[in-house]
Amino acid sequence: MFNTAFLDLPPLASAGGTVQLPGSKSISNRVLLLAALSQGHTDIYDLLASDDTHVMLEALKTLGCSVEYVSTNHVRIGGMAGKLITKEAKLFLGNAGTAIRPLCAALTVLATTQGASFELSGVARMHERPIGDLVNALRAIGGVVTDLGKPGFPPLQLGDGAPHTLDLSKPIQVRGDVSSQFLTALLMALPLVAEQDTVIEVVGELISKPYIDITVQLLARFGVNVQRDGWQRFTIQAGARYQSPGSIYVEADASSASYFIALGAIAPSDQGITVQGVGLDSIQGDIRFVEAAQAMGAQVSGTANGLHIQRGAWPLIAIDLDCNHIPDAAMTLAVMALYARGTTTLRNIASWRVKETDRLHAMSAELRKLGATVDEGDDYISITPPASTDAWTTAPIATYDDHRMAMCLSLAAFNPKQLSTRINEPHCVAKTFPDYFEAMFALSTPVAGRVPVICIDGPTASGKGTLSQLVAQALGYAWLDSGALYRLVGVAADLAHLSTSAEALAQPAHAQAVGTLAAAMQVRFDAHAVYLDGADVSAAIRTEAAGMTASRVSALQPVRDALTALQQGFAKAPGLVADGRDMGTVIFPDAPLKVFLTASAEQRAQRRYKQLISKGNSANIDILLADLKERDARDMNRAHAPLKPAKDALLLDNTGVTIEQSVLQVLAWWQGKQAS
Repeated sequence: MFNTAFLDLPPLASAGGTVQLPGSKSISNRVLLLAALSQGHTDIYDLLASDDTHVMLEALKTLGCSVEYVSTNHVRIGGMAGKLITKEAKLFLGNAGTAIRPLCAALTVLATTQGASFELSGVARMHERPIGDLVNALRAIGGVVTDLGKPGFPPLQLGDGAPHTLDLSKPIQVRGDVSSQFLTALLMALPLVAEQDTVIEVVGELISKPYIDITVQLLARFGVNVQRDGWQRFTIQAGARYQSPGSIYVEADASSASYFIALGAIAPSDQGITVQGVGLDSIQGDIRFVEAAQAMGAQVSGTANGLHIQRGAWPLIAIDLDCNHIPDAAMTLAVMALYARGTTTLRNIASWRVKETDRLHAMSAELRKLGATVDEGDDYISITPPASTDAWTTAPIATYDDHRMAMCLSLAAFNPKQLSTRINEPHCVAKTFPDYFEAMFALSTPVAGRVPVICIDGPTASGKGTLSQLVAQALGYAWLDSGALYRLVGVAADLAHLSTSAEALAQPAHAQAVGTLAAAMQVRFDAHAVYLDGADVSAAIRTEAAGMTASRVSALQPVRDALTALQQGFAKAPGLVADGRDMGTVIFPDAPLKVFLTASAEQRAQRRYKQLISKGNSANIDILLADLKERDARDMNRAHAPLKPAKDALLLDNTGVTIEQSVLQVLAWWQGKQAS
């Protein structure tokens, strides 16, 4: 997941491949709560790992429910059989509507009847999201709910510590035109207290009906059958009780599938996009996004558990669509409209205004930044794409801490003007799809030559490794420590019993053998380790001896030739920060920013001395200084790619500068390049 303040997407040219989607948020949090309320243990497989499910799991643990993480995709929930274990707690639920609304209803009926008291709260935006219609319905049956802030909004206190009797003799009325989650919450809560037939009546038109279908189907899996008369009246039979099904699998998220269906519809590709984990048999209403995408020209086929998408009509076909049945996925249609001929109108989407942000306002504002003409109404949005390629514009995309805004607007990276697209606060995707951008980049091919690369070259112990790693983290870019690759050659040679002494390397045949070995290396970096042919060699390449060997083998042309292509292959979306001695002069000569980092030999020797001592190694400052000067001379005077700044490199002398100041300087230079 990208934890950066912003993420710059390079212009993308095509996309193809296969993506495995994470579990559905809507199903995950429903299943977690139902399992907690049931009799028995429930093994849940393929549960979504996200911010929303995290707050639900933490809430269940606080309530005394047993939660066992059996494996990465397997959680075992010990049900409470409708009996409170903990009777007083404060629960923080972030901005998770699928957690706070069902918990509000379930805990209200349990706290009221069993004599308990709970406080529910969330982030500031959650305290702006209405819950009054649900609260009114609960109060009408005698549920004890106290506003702790603005009436009709969280935070709330549920129960007052004393037991009370609920009145279920009359139909319980709830509005259906604000959020279907209010009805879902009542449907999940009332089986806990349904000693008689209990009726819920929906007032007004019920929006997002497919989400109610999900709820009803999942209730049946947990032993509670709901009688539905149209979409206005729902009956829970007397004596209903939750019983664990034993195990249950969470379907992949159909809303998340919409981004990759759109990707397949927009991006040229020979192979198209294959989506795994959700298919045409999905119980989620957002699977009907497939029909909307097809109406816009996408070619979509599918199986019970998978979809395949290929670009068809181009430009896409503008549509006029009632989106009540796909409120979340409809946001993706708004961005697809940028690539359509004509005006696309999405109707019956008033619920957008009470989501993680006011999505109607937010989507209108951000699409206008891209050059679209937008008409926003109370419950509709009309989008006319930029009139020509030149009419496309760009500006930082605000995400409003809304995961769907970030994922939808990422599709603007395919704009025909080949403009970079900046997504602010990309980490908000953690709400439902923490690895969204990684998945998108794995499928997408940037426009040739447009992957941004920052080169940081410099002599030994100048601090280029630390600086480049921190800059890469700040930008969300990949990091290439080219010095590690040359150190890896030395380690590989040792494992193969090939000498790396100066005398042996001076022999052309021996140098060629080392080069051949380098070409065959299988190298993998992750955040904490370096792997050579599958083995962790992080410690082996960080010794002083490995550093000296790296300096010798890096002078060999066969080795340099072998590693050039490997290094250039690290330049992938969204970008790369590469450090070494010839990144800007040889490997990435067209990089838009090249930095030559240096410091006095004395300063570098002091840094290396402190580093060795801190690790418990013995060191002599005079020997270290002599070694550094010798390596500098060898690196600067070698025949092939001598150590020197690129002609257009910016010099950064960090002799008296902190690493934090150096990072800020490089980022400032980079922002200057981006602005130009």
